[in-house]
Amino acid sequence: MDDQRPLPVGEAWRAVTACFLTTFALFSRHRVRMPRQLVGKQLRFADGTRARVYRETRLGSGLAKEPCTLVVVFRLRLAHGPAHALFRRESVLDTPLFVGFPGFASKLWLAHDERNRYRGVYEWDGQRRAELYARSLWRVLALVSVPGSIRYIVVPGLHRDDMIANCPPTGQAEPDDTAWWRTAVST
Repeated sequence: MDDQRPLPVGEAWRAVTACFLTTFALFSRHRVRMPRQLVGKQLRFADGTRARVYRETRLGSGLAKEPCTLVVVFRLRLAHGPAHALFRRESVLDTPLFVGFPGFASKLWLAHDERNRYRGVYEWDGQRRAELYARSLWRVLALVSVPGSIRYIVVPGLHRDDMIANCPPTGQAEPDDTAWWRTAVST
């Protein structure tokens, strides 16, 4: 995995602000969709955890020309018990923080797993664009996340749904260094 660090503060917040403004134009042209086909689906990860899809957001078709899958993980501070349900309801308000970034195609929002980690599984158009988004998002997540819990991976050349559908089998949990983001099926 590449050196993971956020963008410099000013650069990150400028990118988030531009995204926020672009999002309103996308909403006004009815380009943002929230399909329900995958809502409720359980994703298993190679580290032995599972998480349920609670929302999907797509821009247009949701398919990228230069596809890459981006997986982001973090643990919220102060989220315990009923606070998880509140976060899931409130998180729709976070849509303007990503939908207007150049290259965004789609996102699966995953509920917290057994280790209280949230994940976003995205399809992005272009590896560099995905990286820019992840490093900008870091600044936003740092405001509400447990320090040291934010991680991401960009997998170039792979549509999000292909990563989920063509996951390698696993019989037991693997070490967390790469397993936290890889989807898996039980053998």
